[in-house]
Amino acid sequence: MRAHLLNGTTTEHYRTSVLQGVERVAAALAAADRPFTGVRPDALAPRIDAIDLDRPLGDTAAALEELESVYLRDAVYFHHPRYLAHLNCPVVIPAVAAEAVLSAVNSSLDTWDQSAGATLIERRLIGWTAERLGLGPAADGVFTSGGTQSNLQALLLAREEALGRGAAPDRLRVLTSECAHFSVQKAARLLGLGADAVVAVPADDAKRVSVPALEAELDRCRRSGLTAMAVVGTAGTTDFGSIDPLPELADLAARHRSWLHVDAAYGCGLLVSHRHRRLLNGIEHADSVTVDYHKSFFQPVSSSALLVRDRTALRHATHHADYLNPRRAAAERIPNQVDKSLQTTRRFDALKLWMTLRVMGADGIGTLFDDVLDLARRGWELLDADPRFEVAARPALSTLVFRWLPPEPVGGSPDPAAVDRANLYARKAISASGAAVVSGTTVAGRHYLKFTLLNPLTTPADIAEVLDLLAGHAADQDAGHDGQDGQDGQVGGSLVHAS
Repeated sequence: MRAHLLNGTTTEHYRTSVLQGVERVAAALAAADRPFTGVRPDALAPRIDAIDLDRPLGDTAAALEELESVYLRDAVYFHHPRYLAHLNCPVVIPAVAAEAVLSAVNSSLDTWDQSAGATLIERRLIGWTAERLGLGPAADGVFTSGGTQSNLQALLLAREEALGRGAAPDRLRVLTSECAHFSVQKAARLLGLGADAVVAVPADDAKRVSVPALEAELDRCRRSGLTAMAVVGTAGTTDFGSIDPLPELADLAARHRSWLHVDAAYGCGLLVSHRHRRLLNGIEHADSVTVDYHKSFFQPVSSSALLVRDRTALRHATHHADYLNPRRAAAERIPNQVDKSLQTTRRFDALKLWMTLRVMGADGIGTLFDDVLDLARRGWELLDADPRFEVAARPALSTLVFRWLPPEPVGGSPDPAAVDRANLYARKAISASGAAVVSGTTVAGRHYLKFTLLNPLTTPADIAEVLDLLAGHAADQDAGHDGQDGQDGQVGGSLVHAS
């Protein structure tokens, strides 16, 4: 069994095993002619359940052969140009190379004596990002597992700052757009703020938070003796890609002494954009910012960070443990990242971004992100000109929200429930076929379809062909030719689920 431990005597076994895995993945990527096979859960689960985990195969090649049948063959491949569903990007090769390095060395970004140069590389990347954001010389931050953790930590800092000014815990409120990410509500619950602590402020027609409505809510909090501990703006909502008016939010937050957090998990790619950086104007006034490099910097998950304008705010996440980061370490100016993080053991995910910048440069990443923004504009033009579809909003980033509409019936309007069923069916049917993967959401209680465009290799022709497929499926269902078997989610004999 010691032969499987990676060390100086097993390097040839390591090299052979990793190469075998790389070859398998390379073959799977080369062979993938669609983003998904459409496999049903009831077809895949028995294959996995039948594997006896207490009887190892003892051989990497055999384990990879088995993995082919239970994972690689039916994986959802985000690199395919017709994966159009969620905020999953294709990844760049320098970051994948870094993933192999960081997994093998296995540094933990707790303390200097576990990471050394990795600590300094992460700190340098935090400084680089803070500079791109314009947060100023006192800024700092830390890499996280994703936007949900970043948002949680930001609201933890906001809560502690408010409590430090004498606010009552049961009077704290967080104000954010009705289109903000659900992690804001989750963070409030985890922080013990109560179910009514998050105030969802209405959005305008462009799906940006309404500034007059936000101002009215802030005034209402003040009159009611409530403390608006945080205003959360979004630079790239999950559903619409909309960007809140950040300069106006900064002004309101400053006037009401509220912490301004900007969730730029999606929109952070604008930091390296050649033509669209202006869309983030105002973010430099934020007290904290979430960025997800694994959304718009084309990095493998996980790769995210929380940035703060004033590094002293990170003290609210600090706990000194004698065995790990005793107070004397800070006095001795020994650098560590655990003082800033909600996590203890933490991967060296920063290496992926470091390698990407050193190979491609920020301009290379920005070009890719600009390409998907241009693609979204072309996609919107296609949809806007197509009478089969209705578009919910013009995209600010790379998300298109739309729905199929049947021809206008004689003497009336289409039945809204029937339109919902047709759009739900179209999404299920196209996923079951494996021809494309698209997402969905609701707008004003009605079901819509959604493209999230993050692949620079997707073309307007891909979008047009997927729209034709969706329209065909929706029309079939509307005409009663859908092959649906009752209401159990069966589409053409395949069990599929819509989220």
